Amino acid sequence: MHHLNIGILAHIDAGKTSLTEQLLHHAGVIDHVGRVDTGDTQTDSMDLERRRGITIRSAVVSFVVGDTRINLIDTPGHPDFISEVERALRVLDGVVLVVSAVEGVQAQTRVLMRALTRLRLPVVIFANKIDRTGARDTGLLTELTDRLGVACVPMSSVDAIGTAAARTRPATSWPAEILAEHSDTFLSAYLSDRPVPAEDYRAELVRQTRLGLVAPVYFGSARTGEGVAELATGLPELLATTPDPRPELRASVFKIERGRAREKIAYVRVFSGSLGARDHVQVHGEVTSEAKVTAVRVFEHGVDTVEARAETGQIAKVSGLKDIRIGDHIGVAGRADAAHFPPPGLETAVHPASPGLFAALQELAEQDPLITVRQDDHTITVRLYGEVQKEVIRDLLAEQHGLTIEFADTRTICVERPTGTGTSVWEIGDGRNPHYATLGLRVAPGTGLTFALEVELGSLPLAFHKAIEETTHAALTRGPLGWEVVDVAVTVTHTGYLSPVSTAGDFRKVTPLALHEALRRAGTEVLEPISRFELELPADTVPATLSRLVELGAVVTESAIRGERAELGGTVPTGQVHRFGLQLPGLSRGEGLLTTEVSGYRPVQSAPGA
Repeated sequence: MHHLNIGILAHIDAGKTSLTEQLLHHAGVIDHVGRVDTGDTQTDSMDLERRRGITIRSAVVSFVVGDTRINLIDTPGHPDFISEVERALRVLDGVVLVVSAVEGVQAQTRVLMRALTRLRLPVVIFANKIDRTGARDTGLLTELTDRLGVACVPMSSVDAIGTAAARTRPATSWPAEILAEHSDTFLSAYLSDRPVPAEDYRAELVRQTRLGLVAPVYFGSARTGEGVAELATGLPELLATTPDPRPELRASVFKIERGRAREKIAYVRVFSGSLGARDHVQVHGEVTSEAKVTAVRVFEHGVDTVEARAETGQIAKVSGLKDIRIGDHIGVAGRADAAHFPPPGLETAVHPASPGLFAALQELAEQDPLITVRQDDHTITVRLYGEVQKEVIRDLLAEQHGLTIEFADTRTICVERPTGTGTSVWEIGDGRNPHYATLGLRVAPGTGLTFALEVELGSLPLAFHKAIEETTHAALTRGPLGWEVVDVAVTVTHTGYLSPVSTAGDFRKVTPLALHEALRRAGTEVLEPISRFELELPADTVPATLSRLVELGAVVTESAIRGERAELGGTVPTGQVHRFGLQLPGLSRGEGLLTTEVSGYRPVQSAPGA
């Protein structure tokens, strides 16, 4: 049997979880179609997901179409949980992008499509809600092509669109011109005197879809199931991949959950080779280690799994790897996965830190590594994407760990960088240094973080040099003004020790003292994150919207009027994005489309308190 791993992606409320239910029902996996609002869907298994009516954690379900077993990953649509989407992208063969035929391309749709384009993942679009008032077909196809930047090929047409009687039927003609734009060979055949056989059209469509050159579009309704059968039938053909024939095990971890005994269970995609219980495997993460697999379960029927050896192309739940982390590679070492979405731009704190809270937050961070957790004295800081995510973390702590907490107000994550050069020397026995270690450091503006020596490497035991470098990295997470220090060059200028009294621990203790003194003498400035924005809205609403953008500190660098619509582009402080997003519907009569992406930093006029 062939294996295919696909993801369902969408803007929030576009209908992706409902579509998953319909696909499972069509395949005979479930007897009735669950509903998000009643909390009985297959993939929203967490109580919190059912109560909120949103997907928080990615979920895997399996069904069969013909001779292909499809593992489908349902991902969150809310932008606060974009990291869940990022992890799913790493293990997919292709994607079903759900777009509402009423609302059309929304802000999150464009963010997702950009990532898919960078990854060159093949995309099939499901135009949902054709039975809703205001649904469009021809106009939607034009919008999809223009707004998503990919040529869209309709696979079906709709009768009585926008009504409860809406029905789909297979497209009766092939858009040869679209296919010819991406293939000189097909263009020559199309322009020849002989008609191109239908099977050649289909073969070219499949080829271009798998290369990410075009996106087939199926119309339908995830509420009624209309058009779902056609989509299900088309997926194995349009998104199929060629299995990796290499015998060596190559696998990647994209999700971690905890079992009933709080043991780690890793969700693993096997790219080549196979993985089974009792196998001894190499795990490649921050360090490389060997571990023994105790159990492997592959997806077979919906959310059900069976004990089996995971073969090439399959997704499995793996137990026994107690130190495993999301992003680790099993078997042959792989390349580090590049991030396709920006890191969290907000943070919140807990005062005071109750017993067990830090460990509980670390466990949640295992499931979502972009939730960075840091403990400093009596304060725990959590980095996150938005207010909804903060509420979810609070609820999970209460439900899973019995911890009742209240977070402080969310603030924007800024950074510091040195503005000049500063030095500091701490000598053994100089009166202020209680440690048996002499250390001098110089800091200066740089690019990224660089660490260099102006002393001979042999002037200290190697373990002492390692302690200085490791502690420098750790100490730079909080500079004189309370933010992470970036773009800094650190140079060791003096060293000394007393044998056999001095230890690596002495250098770990003196390094932050010297580093922070050098930074204070150099001076630092605070930089706030800046987001690149693109905004589409009615032309007559531009003046009021533009005025509000300027008030929030935005810089508009691009503007264009296209009929009754206007497009604006520029930069805006990341900390103001959420506020502007809440105000945009009122400014644009509910018709504004905003996309943002963190693009860099700029100095703030007054440094926010840390």
